[in-house]
Amino acid sequence: MANAEGDRRPKYQRIADTLREAIRSGEYGPGDRLPGENDLMAAHGVARMTARQALSVLRDEGVAEARKGVGVFVREFRPLRRRGIQRLAHQEWGNGRSIWSTDIENRSLEVDQVTVSEEAAPDGVGAVLELADEETVCVRRRRFVLDGKPVLLAASYLPTSLVTGSVITQEDTGPGGTYARLAELGHEPVHFREEIRSRMPSQNEATQLAMSAGTPVILICRTAFTDEGRPVEVNEMTLDAASYVLEYDFDA
Repeated sequence: MANAEGDRRPKYQRIADTLREAIRSGEYGPGDRLPGENDLMAAHGVARMTARQALSVLRDEGVAEARKGVGVFVREFRPLRRRGIQRLAHQEWGNGRSIWSTDIENRSLEVDQVTVSEEAAPDGVGAVLELADEETVCVRRRRFVLDGKPVLLAASYLPTSLVTGSVITQEDTGPGGTYARLAELGHEPVHFREEIRSRMPSQNEATQLAMSAGTPVILICRTAFTDEGRPVEVNEMTLDAASYVLEYDFDA
């Protein structure tokens, strides 16, 4: 093992480093099978548990994925590039395009789960939307699937009084989505604020997003404002961190 002399880290970590470097150098490409436990035991003179731990490190990092009964393979990572500024431009949703169209290019996107309900505003959301104590929100929950893989959970909260009787309360909001419909109602969003953080997923989130163990989620909370500064939507998004690159392109 290269540079093993004097390295006091556990052997499984050093083996994982060796495999990771082989992936980065192109020795193993996307979809290639990595050396199995028996191969690593023979090559590095370690016990099976050590070899297994080394492969687990790469799986937990999202670098590799296990295929039952076949082996461990380099993950075919084709990231979804989320263009945080361009995707919210009026020329996109104002012309009937989904804000997702900026991100996915020619890839296959499906919203396979949609629910719409009227609920009490969660803690924090009501304050952001400047709602009175008894006011409710229209909640739109969706799961987005890209190329057959769930990548995003989203929950949008809008004041019920603002959207009652509109198509926003239906599953299909039509061309341009919610923002186009808000504009038609006289509440066009012209300013957005996004807050981003990261954490490990809950069990429910990991299941819904079909995530590999050890992969974090990215949380994005977006608030949409009208020209008068009125907040009209809070959108809480949970992203599979292994599926995304967040891109922000702007002038100085």
